[in-house]
Amino acid sequence: MNPTASLKDRASSMAVAKAREAGAEVIACSSTGNAASSLAGNAAAAGLKTYIFVPSRAPKGKVAQLMTFGATVISVQGSYEETFELSKQAIDRWGWYNRNAAINPYLSEGKKTVGLEIMEQLNWQVPDYIAISVGDGCTIAGLWKGLKDLYAIGFIDRLPQLISAQASGCCPLNRAIETGEDWRPMKENTLADSIAVGVPRNADKALMAIRESNGLTVNVSDEEIMAAQKLLGRTCGVFGEPAGVTGTAGLKKLCEEGKISPNATVVSVVTGNGLKDVANAIAHCGEPISIPSDMGLLLKAFADNHIAVE
Repeated sequence: MNPTASLKDRASSMAVAKAREAGAEVIACSSTGNAASSLAGNAAAAGLKTYIFVPSRAPKGKVAQLMTFGATVISVQGSYEETFELSKQAIDRWGWYNRNAAINPYLSEGKKTVGLEIMEQLNWQVPDYIAISVGDGCTIAGLWKGLKDLYAIGFIDRLPQLISAQASGCCPLNRAIETGEDWRPMKENTLADSIAVGVPRNADKALMAIRESNGLTVNVSDEEIMAAQKLLGRTCGVFGEPAGVTGTAGLKKLCEEGKISPNATVVSVVTGNGLKDVANAIAHCGEPISIPSDMGLLLKAFADNHIAVE
């Protein structure tokens, strides 16, 4: 469903379709990684040229995708905010088709399909909560739009509460909800690169979605995010990237705090594949046992690592 392995494909496929409709030959965006690689892949399939701006901290897996898809990649030595500003200047200067989050209004029509798909797969039975990771705010806003569309036409009889999960080191939207104040920029201090957005570009729609749904906010540490990655892998066989599993990390934390009933029905959306950021996965899961082909050494390695073989 998501050919470049993230939920951003839904928005990028819409952007590419509209770019071709507009007669554009070049499409561009800034991104922390996933939107960039999804745009490059979808554009390559459609025969469009791409210029992609990413912060220099973007994981190598995502940059490798970009280069393989033939994008012209500009790695900006700065924050996501600085990356976005440079992309905006370049797009304005050369008149490229703009795929940037919260700038192109068609993107939410792609993002909202996750809401349509969730309800279709649940046979139109509405869950109590949907948990999702939040960075720019575009995905949670698109999800809410899809759910509201279904409610408006009578396909569902109620709306769920949204769970907005952000990294503790970069949570400007959740902080605004929790304090009742206007959102303010934050430093991008988290290993979950896809949601390390200190200046969210779709803040108003995201905040509206959380408030309209009477939603919950939860902030999780990098350690809690990586623990959720392990949990999903070992119990579900799902390998999500750090930002992709942040919704699950938030759900786990809310359950432990008693804020969600054990009887509640919850959907946790995993938005990106773990293969996009293997470095963090290996750092937190450890290296494999490495030995020559020798049974004695295998037994010793098992003993040294306290592995009991039955």
